[in-house]
Amino acid sequence: MSAQLPAFTPQKSYQRTVLLYLFLMVVMWTVLMAISHKAPDLDGMEELVWSSSFELGYLKHPPFPSWVMAALTSVFGRPIWLTFAAGMTASVLGLWFIWKLACEFLNPERALMVLLISSVSIYFSLRGTIFNHNTAQLWSVTAATWFFYRASRDQKPADWLWLGAVAAFATVTKYSAVILFTAFFLYFLRSGMWRQRQTWTGLGLALIAYVLVLSPHLYWLAAHDFAPFRYMDGSLETHTRLEAYKELLAFSLDQLGRLSPMLVALIALAVWNRRDSKRLAPADAALQNKQRYSDDISRADKQFLLWVGLTPIISTVLISAIMGTRLVASWATTFFVLYGFFALWVMHGKDKIQLRRLAIIVIVLQILLASGYALARGPLAWHKGRDSRSTFPGPEVSAQMQAIWKEHMPGIPLKVVVADTWLGGNIAVHAGQDVLVFIDADPAASPWLTLPRDLDCGALIVYSLKTRGPAPAALLELYEQAPIKGRAEQRWSSERSPMIDLNWAILPAQSGCASAAP
Repeated sequence: MSAQLPAFTPQKSYQRTVLLYLFLMVVMWTVLMAISHKAPDLDGMEELVWSSSFELGYLKHPPFPSWVMAALTSVFGRPIWLTFAAGMTASVLGLWFIWKLACEFLNPERALMVLLISSVSIYFSLRGTIFNHNTAQLWSVTAATWFFYRASRDQKPADWLWLGAVAAFATVTKYSAVILFTAFFLYFLRSGMWRQRQTWTGLGLALIAYVLVLSPHLYWLAAHDFAPFRYMDGSLETHTRLEAYKELLAFSLDQLGRLSPMLVALIALAVWNRRDSKRLAPADAALQNKQRYSDDISRADKQFLLWVGLTPIISTVLISAIMGTRLVASWATTFFVLYGFFALWVMHGKDKIQLRRLAIIVIVLQILLASGYALARGPLAWHKGRDSRSTFPGPEVSAQMQAIWKEHMPGIPLKVVVADTWLGGNIAVHAGQDVLVFIDADPAASPWLTLPRDLDCGALIVYSLKTRGPAPAALLELYEQAPIKGRAEQRWSSERSPMIDLNWAILPAQSGCASAAP
């Protein structure tokens, strides 16, 4: 990238405004989800379960989100609201780095407009409440994009080092970071950066930082036969080419829906501007600024936004169409982080007026999105008796299973629940900070357990055909070995909801259990 004028310095008042807006986003979404949800989403529960120990890797995914959750649970315990707060914090950190990037070549007003438009994307708002590997990657993807911009423009060693370190965190969050690196590489070729000697020196520094940060996980991967890659390979498989194309169409339509609040905000702003212009005298209307904001962006910066911003979704769709691989809508969470900048191609007018109007529109949209989602996932879902995860009676199921355990194992605390991640997690998080889940009775999926020692004090085995379907063979085998068995039921939500079957069994404590009464 050619040398640019010094970056705009955001006024302190705008910086405070940005921080206040982002803080209120976290508070509003977290509080409404905590009130409306009885249980987190499946991915959030998975992180609560995985955070039982600090591992360098897990069977399905890289470890960084679980490290974050482990740190949070060590302070706050395992309340379900923690997953909503963690997800929204990752989301607003992503928005913060979008703001930082925008301030590099836009004035503060336009940079704030980019942030506001980006914030109503479903990925930054509604789905920001889901703390999974996609949402957790938002901050590192946007931070890496900012550092890549700075490094390619200024060629400062510090920016290259930060780029390498943050890119490693993006990789240790989810391996899909390679898609972002592909965008960087294509821009690297298109912009002519590769002709500069400084670029190669900077790339060397970035690579050193990348490998240093990533090396513990690389060691784990080699020691565990690259298990997450086998899981990732299986998740991409489809049965037929036609099925792959149907999923690709559904994937594309889902993305339009998830970006639609950004379009709604721009349409509302255009309508507001049109109505205002009709009230002006013809002479005053002629004086309005019709120049698009994008006209003030340099050619080099436009090139950066287009290549880095569009490559992720275009390359993913093309590869999926060619190879016939499966796509899931949420996998595109980080593909659209620069789309707020593209609004500048259609926006015009006096900056302060447009900023004020857009702020009002966006705040109204945020409130409508948050309150509508909370209402739909909470009271409405409960009233209709839907078997949604948000209305799952986790506290009641846990209390019921704890009562059964205490009846048969008096004086011995419950330490291990053998179940699938969802059911076992809902029991464990309400039973105590130190209650562990033995996922599907699979030691590889439960590295926090030391077997068979952790079963010395017994275990509660539970499976449900309603919530999961047939139990895995290893869990059923352990269930059959248990001398104490039974079946309980629990209504999902309202009287109109289905019953949950709770098939339970107890492995009694052994003589070596330190908690056993003499």
